[in-house]
Amino acid sequence: GLGFMYGSGIGLTSSQSKALIYLTFSALGGDAMGRMMLGYRYWAGIGVSKNCETALTYYKKVAEEVASKVTLAGGPMVSRVRLIDEEENPSTTSGRVDDDLIQYYQFLADKGDAPAQVTLGQLYYQGGRGFEQNSRKAYEYFSKAAEASNANGQAYLGKMFAEGSESIRQNNQTALKYYKMAADQGNPIGQAGLGLMYFYGKGVLVDHEKALMHFKSSADQGWPEGQLHLGNMYFHGHGVKRDYSKAVQLFNLAAQNGHLLALYHLGRMHATGVGAVRSCRTAVELYKNVCERGRWATQFDSAYSQYKAGKTNSALAIYMMLAELGYEVAQSNVAHILDQGLSTLVLNQTYARALLQWDRAASQGYAIARIKLGDYYYYGKGTEIDYEAAAGHYKIASADKNAQATFNLGYMHERGLGLKQDIHLAKRHYDQAAVNSPDAAVPVTMALIKIGFLYALEFIQNQNLRYSFVCVIVTENWDVYLILILAFMLAFTVAFRRHHRVGDD
Repeated sequence: GLGFMYGSGIGLTSSQSKALIYLTFSALGGDAMGRMMLGYRYWAGIGVSKNCETALTYYKKVAEEVASKVTLAGGPMVSRVRLIDEEENPSTTSGRVDDDLIQYYQFLADKGDAPAQVTLGQLYYQGGRGFEQNSRKAYEYFSKAAEASNANGQAYLGKMFAEGSESIRQNNQTALKYYKMAADQGNPIGQAGLGLMYFYGKGVLVDHEKALMHFKSSADQGWPEGQLHLGNMYFHGHGVKRDYSKAVQLFNLAAQNGHLLALYHLGRMHATGVGAVRSCRTAVELYKNVCERGRWATQFDSAYSQYKAGKTNSALAIYMMLAELGYEVAQSNVAHILDQGLSTLVLNQTYARALLQWDRAASQGYAIARIKLGDYYYYGKGTEIDYEAAAGHYKIASADKNAQATFNLGYMHERGLGLKQDIHLAKRHYDQAAVNSPDAAVPVTMALIKIGFLYALEFIQNQNLRYSFVCVIVTENWDVYLILILAFMLAFTVAFRRHHRVGDD
């Protein structure tokens, strides 16, 4: 809408004040994306003063909507591909399922391999990662696995019949049958499902004691749904004495495994102060995580597909919308596309716009974005050259053990750019960079050789020898002398090896 267009500057002149007005109207009208954009703006202080409580109000409403639509399938598996990481490290997995791997699974499944059948069933059941949800195909694969007595296949069939779909008619008795078959084999998915049937009285009489028993058996095996439902029983005191501390512990375990409803319950506890210490910041962070699992997250797959197809303008537009929603990965992707000049959608103030997105991504803890900020201030891209600001950003990234940032600090100490010139501190940072990452070994070695020259010059100066002219010449042209020395060493090595080869002949 207009709020997004004014906020991102696509199609209209960017105006954060007008963006705020239109987003407010959108939020008042009940639009979830408008509320999410406003929540992020108040959380990050974009166009408004930071206000945690106001951000919490907006995020809470969206989180409630997202949580209310969670199904037993858990929603599509969304792959948030960070473009800069993928391009700098091609071996990085995108999270999407490789076509060759799918063909391999299909080959195994056709041969009767039950685990492969279950894997394909899950992909079709949940959707995402390059797959469209298809309940009919999911049912077919789960059924084949269940016929081979595969407990996971049986448990997932139980899920499908318990909830129903366009292809599968809801049937409590059939769901109960498959859940029992899986639970009898000690399967945690089946145990959690069976617990739900007893808890809500679906196909059986309500029995909280049996529900508790099955949830506990499932939770003890580390299954997130078992942990979630057992936590709920302790939180509400159903079939067991109310115990908030146990509820929080179980919700945390489920949340660590990525369960959306566990994140939601924890957010609600911290927002209200019931069962946990009231913390606006913690509540917002948890609710924000829940909101970012909403239906709009599937746009990441669309944007990535457009990008890989060479349609960078379309990809950029989608990423910019997601960036306005507060997704850090989208913000870094927008910045990367603008930085590399890969799109014609935005032609004016490209670096300044990229700088803005790097800043937002860095504020959410992405270390590479923090380094990019330092680089932009160091080289004056989209802003004036500011060595002190550059050093400040490198320091933040370096505190997180980032080798590149630490190396950059060493160089700035060496040259006295934005920091006090100090050869000893420069060497300390270079050494630390090598410790932080083995990949830094070569540039660190080169830098330390240079530091050796500077130490020698410092020694000469301390001896009060009259070589000031040498100090000036060598310091200013250290790289030339270093190349000459390395070239001499290489030539000597080649000549030495040739001499010995001739001698052997």
